[in-house]
Amino acid sequence: MKTIDVGKIVSSIKSVLSEQNNDRIGLHEPCFEGNEWKYVKECIDTRWVSSVGKFVDTFEEQLAEFAGVKKAIATSNGTAALHICLKLVGVKANDEVLVPALTFIATANVVEYCDAIPHFVDSEEKTLGIDPKKLADYLSEIAVIKDNECFNSKTGRRIKAVVPMHTFGHPVDLDELVKVCEKYHIELVEDAAEALGTLYKGKHVGNWGKVTAVSFNGNKIITCGGGGAILTNDVELGNLAKHLTTQAKLPHKWAFRHDMVGYNYRMPNINAALGCAQLEQLPGFVKKKRALAERYCEAFRELAGVDFFVEPEFAKGIYWLNAIMLSSEDRALRGDVLTQLNDNGIMARPAWDLMYTLPMYKDNPRMECEVAENIVARLINIPSSVYL
Repeated sequence: MKTIDVGKIVSSIKSVLSEQNNDRIGLHEPCFEGNEWKYVKECIDTRWVSSVGKFVDTFEEQLAEFAGVKKAIATSNGTAALHICLKLVGVKANDEVLVPALTFIATANVVEYCDAIPHFVDSEEKTLGIDPKKLADYLSEIAVIKDNECFNSKTGRRIKAVVPMHTFGHPVDLDELVKVCEKYHIELVEDAAEALGTLYKGKHVGNWGKVTAVSFNGNKIITCGGGGAILTNDVELGNLAKHLTTQAKLPHKWAFRHDMVGYNYRMPNINAALGCAQLEQLPGFVKKKRALAERYCEAFRELAGVDFFVEPEFAKGIYWLNAIMLSSEDRALRGDVLTQLNDNGIMARPAWDLMYTLPMYKDNPRMECEVAENIVARLINIPSSVYL
């Protein structure tokens, strides 16, 4: 039986965004209110616009400090960062990598870049990310440990890593996931593309996995125009990451000498200049986004049949994308809500299609993902820009 009033959902969102005069309010747009032009102009004036320059070094140092890690390596985009993360933890051809079915497609695609196989797992509604308990139960049925490595008893392939994605800036339960990884000898690689500024139990995400990837795409909380980064507390591994992402070129005044297969995944200096200016404003951005989330939460508090998604008790998230969840009884109305919001100039979108529903991944190994299926059927993202 229908319990929600679609018109009231539109009105509730409009009440939060009442000060906006735009004809159309985007989902997440960048905010440039600091030294962006000053730093970018310096790159242009000095002609240091490409892959070498002071802003790359500064950005990496400041990013590592902000995230509380020992090393940050700037890359051309978040997907490139995540690809190198998998290479660094030893993912090889024909390995399986555990990936949430509910994620952006890059999380699965980078596994394919390694000639490995994405193996899809379920999420929990509390975090929208991988459910550690359900994963542990699943592995207890299919996993076999040989010589301190995990194998899938059904396929015979090695299960090398798990990649939790911190969905919309909300962290998975990392401590519990670490326990699963330790028990089954699986590497943990955090996909924090959407979670720069997110805290788990008071500590920035990116400090649980051996390596972590973040993104600075134009729609993220801070942007370099594009860009990404690898975070790690293993300095030696960080140095290797820098080497791999710069074509594995050995230092020399003029000679082109390379000692391994590398990648042109460097972040240009002009992008890093933009990033430095954005990073200076990041604490303020987080504060504004959390304030917006509080206003949404209040607006939906008394509305029947719909809930505003709030962070789990162990987290202080950035609410990169705010989300509402329709009741299970009203999931069929999701299309009506999306239509009315967009028709009213309020950009809204559903979550991604589950990975195993896509043609190239339909035959991949997976567990039953009934929670992820339920989330996707009910979730709607609503405007979340810092300036709102």
